[in-house]
Amino acid sequence: MQRQLIWDIPTRLFHWLLVLSIVAQYATAEWMDNATQWHFYIGYFTLGLLVFRIIWGIIGPEYARFSQFVTGPKQVIAYLRTLFDKNSPSVAGHNPLGGWFVIVMLTLLIIQAISGLFMTDDIFLDGPYRAMADDSTLDVMNTLHHLAFDILIWVIALHIAAILFYAVYKKQKLVPAMLHGKKDTHSPAIKSSKLVLALIVAVLSAVALYYAIDVLPPEPEIEEYF
Repeated sequence: MQRQLIWDIPTRLFHWLLVLSIVAQYATAEWMDNATQWHFYIGYFTLGLLVFRIIWGIIGPEYARFSQFVTGPKQVIAYLRTLFDKNSPSVAGHNPLGGWFVIVMLTLLIIQAISGLFMTDDIFLDGPYRAMADDSTLDVMNTLHHLAFDILIWVIALHIAAILFYAVYKKQKLVPAMLHGKKDTHSPAIKSSKLVLALIVAVLSAVALYYAIDVLPPEPEIEEYF
């Protein structure tokens, strides 16, 4: 096996920025007083990250693409049969089971981020789409926002447990590869990180987010008191 570049720079940046965003979201919601505005801002940033990752999962380098790691049930079952084999070869990108964990995690984050656009602190701050929704929609969004995060906590816990399992039991260290991007593998390396393309995608994601957050929502109605 040779040490090959597997994870491109944009994918690695997305991963660690998402980790920081989730921690910051939790901190501003649960640990910090008067931090609702920051909770909203970080939520917008997280949504921008997710938009970037969806696009990058289609046009990014090989191992970042959904088509590379989202497999059918046969591949997942076949991989599960080798899960407790200490000598099973490591997978260059996401393994078939881990690939579906990625999809579940992204889906939960998208649900939470979109539902957060309808939230309020019941005092001063409203999400940009709150004024457009009726009470039943707001109830659904409120439930989704909190339920998605509760489930996400368990998914993150399983993710951390899986990292420890691979490191201790299978002697496959996954975290360093997400730092420097390289793995010992027989699979071919990516040719480049496509940084120029990533910059274009990041700019387009930011523009789309600005339009969705600041331009598209209607101005809230202001009650006048005489």
